[in-house]
Amino acid sequence: MPADRRFFLAKRAFVTGAATGIGRAIALESARRGADVVVHSHRDDDALRSVVAEIETLGRKAAAVVADFRRPDRVERAADEALERLGGIDLLVNNAGITFNRSFDEITNEHFDVLFNVNIRAPFFLTRRIVRDMKKRSFGAICNIASIHALEGAPEHSVYAATKGAIVAWTRSLAIELAPHGIRVNAVAPGAVVVDSYKTALPDFDEAELAANIPAGIVGKPEDVAHVVAFVLSEEARYILGQTLVVDGGTACWMPFHDGFRRPSQGRFGLEYMNPQ
Repeated sequence: MPADRRFFLAKRAFVTGAATGIGRAIALESARRGADVVVHSHRDDDALRSVVAEIETLGRKAAAVVADFRRPDRVERAADEALERLGGIDLLVNNAGITFNRSFDEITNEHFDVLFNVNIRAPFFLTRRIVRDMKKRSFGAICNIASIHALEGAPEHSVYAATKGAIVAWTRSLAIELAPHGIRVNAVAPGAVVVDSYKTALPDFDEAELAANIPAGIVGKPEDVAHVVAFVLSEEARYILGQTLVVDGGTACWMPFHDGFRRPSQGRFGLEYMNPQ
């Protein structure tokens, strides 16, 4: 196998929600590994233009697609634009999504519809359009961005968790259906990752305090997720299909009713069996 197997040489990538945060990091990592990249955002602004310019400085082709995924009619048109810009798509990352928290009894019909339109309906129908192109070449790799909320419960996230749980289930099923066509599908589920929205939504956000509650002792950065997504999309992961890789510093492994994961337990279970009289 050639030494450059880890790179996306001559590949064409489409990353949704790529103006900031995790999506931006994924788009830039794809470019560093040799891919030309179409980036998507829900609005045309300096952040979107900036990521396009940065990809170009890496020596790769870049283009931007603007589409509000709250509007279902814009989804397939965005896919068509991406296909037209690069002449085809080999690597697709469904990253665009809305994080939203409200108590269950405060959720409105509009809240529900917006989250499901953006977080699961948009990637579903956008992928359907891109897959038609991938099937022509019997090749493609897709990575859906889920969330730790698909695996762990948290208050005020019932709708958001439902959309991310749907991503995990959809990923499994789609991977089996597309495998005979040479198309691999996987998902990545980030845990706590510091992005700009943290500071906007949480004015008193304390990264050190959050890190203290993560077994790894650190809070994730967008690049931590981007590196895993790049691996999942690469030929090095050719034997991985339908999986959701969790990138969360060990959070999902921790039993929260044991509140001192950094301290030895004071309890002693199994004494009767391990020390028989």
